[in-house]
Amino acid sequence: MPSTAKANRGPSAGPANRRALIDAAREIFATEGVTAPLSAIAKRAGVGQGSLYRHFPERVDLAVAVFDENLGELEVEVARPETTLDDLLERVIEQALVSTTIIDMMTLERHDDRLLHLQTRMDAIIGSVLDREKAAGRIGTHVVAGDVLLAISMLASMLVRTDAAERRMVATRAWALFHSAFAPH
Repeated sequence: MPSTAKANRGPSAGPANRRALIDAAREIFATEGVTAPLSAIAKRAGVGQGSLYRHFPERVDLAVAVFDENLGELEVEVARPETTLDDLLERVIEQALVSTTIIDMMTLERHDDRLLHLQTRMDAIIGSVLDREKAAGRIGTHVVAGDVLLAISMLASMLVRTDAAERRMVATRAWALFHSAFAPH
């Protein structure tokens, strides 16, 4: 009887396994949150638990890898000089479910060295857009990066608890409230 087990490709499979784990974690975290069973992520990625723990010894390591990629996408977006805070928010909404879990984790584990670089990158992303928005007169000088991060965190947290069919409407309403708060006085 032939074996149905996958052949072990050894170390050469490492990068592909890591990629598969990050992609699977993004999907699983988006639907089940950051507390989803790691076994579900390994299964979705088509790798064993050992492979998962070799690449990501702790849950936070995997979550950081996912969010690092999300931040990379946001950094590319805000590098374009025409990107507005609305554009940034749109990208964050697309990433909201995964972002919410990481933002929650960053809040709970804010002194974990693995998370500090994420905060630094997010602050730079927000700061870049905020400076442009202030210069264009679209945002008041009273608004600081922490205000925008709080707004994003609140919105992402709300979206994670909203039915998929209603997320766009909720995001639009919430952002209208933030626009009022952020408007030049």
